[in-house]
Amino acid sequence: MNPENLMKIENIVLQRGGMTVLDIPEFHVQQGRILALIGTNGAGKSTLLLMLAGLLKPLHGRIYFQGRPIENREDLAMLRRNVSVVFQEPLLLNSSVFENVALGLKFRKINSEEIKSRVQEALDYFGIRQLEKRSAKALSGGEAKRVSLARAFAIKPKIILIDEAFNSLDPPSRETIIDDLKNSLDETKITAVLASHDREETLRLAQDVSVMNAGKILQSGTTAEVFNQPASEFVASFVGTETILEGTVKSCSEGNIVVDVCGKEIEAIGDCLVGQKIYCCVRPENVTISSQTQGKISARNVFEAKVSKVIRQGFFYKMILDCGFPLVAYITIPSFEDLGINQGVTVIASFKATAVHVIYRGK
Repeated sequence: MNPENLMKIENIVLQRGGMTVLDIPEFHVQQGRILALIGTNGAGKSTLLLMLAGLLKPLHGRIYFQGRPIENREDLAMLRRNVSVVFQEPLLLNSSVFENVALGLKFRKINSEEIKSRVQEALDYFGIRQLEKRSAKALSGGEAKRVSLARAFAIKPKIILIDEAFNSLDPPSRETIIDDLKNSLDETKITAVLASHDREETLRLAQDVSVMNAGKILQSGTTAEVFNQPASEFVASFVGTETILEGTVKSCSEGNIVVDVCGKEIEAIGDCLVGQKIYCCVRPENVTISSQTQGKISARNVFEAKVSKVIRQGFFYKMILDCGFPLVAYITIPSFEDLGINQGVTVIASFKATAVHVIYRGK
């Protein structure tokens, strides 16, 4: 087993109600890193977290923690002592914030002075020291989330498992709690696994990603690898590669390919056979928009495009373009205004050959 793997599972099959809900040949979590489990609702993310926490027993397969197989009650007790779980709902007791954060420490029979020190440290991580005497019943939703996160950190676990913890929060609360969580994980170096279906949240927090669907892991790797080199059409669509074009290879020479997409030619990097069916994936942030009057463009793929739709998304615009094939691009607000873009106008859309990720059909 790789010494960097804090947790690993092999050949796991887990059933609930007679149905197979997890079927995972291999999965690992590296020491000191943040891994995001991403996928649609019902993909199996929460079930996998519960199994990693020792709360669900697989039908087949084996779980390893720090190289030790979890085989009996003693092993399971060891695993549970070293894992904190933050559920979607805070699940707080009807007592003070201090008592809620101290709960796991009291179960571990830590002395009172150490409990006080650890609780206050955990409260400071999430900016809620001033709430320690407040009743949990009087907390807002964001405050309750902070208390549940502080409780998870207070026991100083080897790994924290966080299940869709930010879904119900208003945007300002969500932003600040994600920042506090990231800072706390960076400071403590605690390993974390987050279940999420939010791409932005994943990009902000995670160093590694595993994409799940129907109880299976479709692709694992660093965040950059998975987001920029998706292994299938499903993964590409889920991680935000909003342009996925089906095409046929027209030519291939020395690692450069030309693909016929709706009668247009797209140049990419790859090694394919002429006539092979492929998908060309282009992330919207890799598309450059310019006016027809601007000078020469260095990118290999340059298309005249009609603006079909414009959608404001925070600090940028998302543009749906018709190049003879559909193309999605992001553009900053200043650039959008400088170019005088409106729905129906014609612009120049360009992207580099290296920005095209090729997926061979059938994967």
